[in-house]
Amino acid sequence: MSQAQRLAVASVASVPSAPVRAPIVARDLESLRRGLVALVPDLRIRALRLAGDRATADDLVQDAIERALRFADQYERGTNLRAWTQQILFSVFVTRYRRSKRERNALRTLSSDPCAWTQPEPFARPDVAIALTKTTRARLDALPSGFRAVIEIVDLEQQSYREAAARLGVPVGTVMSRLHRGRKMLADELGTREAA
Repeated sequence: MSQAQRLAVASVASVPSAPVRAPIVARDLESLRRGLVALVPDLRIRALRLAGDRATADDLVQDAIERALRFADQYERGTNLRAWTQQILFSVFVTRYRRSKRERNALRTLSSDPCAWTQPEPFARPDVAIALTKTTRARLDALPSGFRAVIEIVDLEQQSYREAAARLGVPVGTVMSRLHRGRKMLADELGTREAA
């Protein structure tokens, strides 16, 4: 072993490792509740790291505990309760972040145009059929039939992947793959035609 390798091994060995915490496992609803109480300090630490301030962190922890209790039947008995609750906490954080971002965008729009909320949406209603231009329809019709059919069912008819799979007699994964590749082919075709 070279001198550099010995130094690297010695430096790694001298770094103190994080304390290993015993996993918290719940076998029934009562042990789940006790486990959640024991996990509150851990959840507060992570929430504080995510949120950056105590008040928001406490709200995150409270929402995460409430959600864990509400969905206790989804906890797989005998598994790591700490990991499950940490995932719930992160999910709550992401949901709050996205909501606040939408609210900030709405406020920004309303501050520039106070009447914006009374104006119709620029998007069509979901029950309105999507009309394609002649060019787009021609490019879509030029795609191989498997890709075209998936795009028509999912994007134009607004059916789910599962419904498309049932209609076409293929697995859901195949529908997802064909849809991704078909959209890319269509976008490439439209992009190259417009660039020419």
